[in-house]
Amino acid sequence: MGARLAQALAPIGTVLATSRRELDLADADALRQHVRDARPDVIVNAAAYTAVDKAETETELASAVNAVAPGILAEEAKRLGALLVHYSTDYVFSGEANAPYKEGDATAPLSVYGRTKLDGEERIRSSGCRHVILRTSWVYDTRGRNFLLTILKRARAGETLRVVGDQQGVPNWSAMIARATAACIERGGEGLFHLSAAGQTSWHGFAREALGYAGVAATLEEITSAQYPTPAPRPRYSVLDNGKLERAVGLRFADWREDLRAALL
Repeated sequence: MGARLAQALAPIGTVLATSRRELDLADADALRQHVRDARPDVIVNAAAYTAVDKAETETELASAVNAVAPGILAEEAKRLGALLVHYSTDYVFSGEANAPYKEGDATAPLSVYGRTKLDGEERIRSSGCRHVILRTSWVYDTRGRNFLLTILKRARAGETLRVVGDQQGVPNWSAMIARATAACIERGGEGLFHLSAAGQTSWHGFAREALGYAGVAATLEEITSAQYPTPAPRPRYSVLDNGKLERAVGLRFADWREDLRAALL
């Protein structure tokens, strides 16, 4: 995600990218000092604790990165008069809906990860800083570690793939997220938005389409969430309505399959 953002933001300003090795978001003092030294006009926080299941036991670390650190960035952004861009998640919702979630819908996270991400949102909003909070879901890319690469790697190794089919959401390509972020900064959109491709699918549907576009043959079995228990519960339904962001900054979001095809071809 970081590399995609650096590429998308380069045309609109000087990008000072900081790696995880250079800055530990759990170190509050170091985080404050880094922002004060850089004195940015825009802060884009693409870092998060995303180990959803491990967060159930590593609660303090998850909170430090997902909640406390965004709050610190918000305070520093307020002091500088800078814009803070922050990414949140579909996991702030319970998954009990039957229609795409809108920004004003009630939140009720099921997991520690979801609760810490929601806490981060609330700290940013309460700080009074200029901000853009972008909730997204099921982020993938052709680099790094993510569901797409795991599926393709296992398929190429000849494994039988058993993938959950009763959770509905939307896969989102990090390159698309990066381009949309640049548009928000350039066009002045501020507030809370849902950033998501159009359409919806299950994890099984995502895997099926990915294998097809990549031209990888594999045995793919559809299973239920009950057949694949995890320490952290997942929302049954977490499709995000992107209409507010489309209207605010004049974007059109393609169907998720179009982005997936572009990523793999």
